Amino acid sequence: MATKTIFRRIIDREIPATIVFEDEHCLAFQDVNPQAPTHVLVIPKKDIPSLAALQPADHAVVGHLLMVISRLAADLQLDRGFRVVCNSGPEAGQTVEHLHFHLLGGRPMLWPPG
Repeated sequence: MATKTIFRRIIDREIPATIVFEDEHCLAFQDVNPQAPTHVLVIPKKDIPSLAALQPADHAVVGHLLMVISRLAADLQLDRGFRVVCNSGPEAGQTVEHLHFHLLGGRPMLWPPG
């Protein structure tokens, strides 16, 4: 059996997290190392290693994740703007091999990032 990622362990409630949203398809929780006043991670409950590993059957879950992000941004009153980041692969900064989106807001975002 493959080792569980930290995100799988959060989904399975083996590691505590401050959950801000959950449904049958995804989980959203506060990042423990926030890079902005609002920093929420949104992850699918399905084990998908990265954006690059998506399969055609995953289109519904990814669309759902983006709809949840939009709803969370409204709920968290990020009306002045927010950024969504999805790192894919080690050179992009992906440190957990489980697809995840960062919802960042509450401060001006600079460009270019990184």
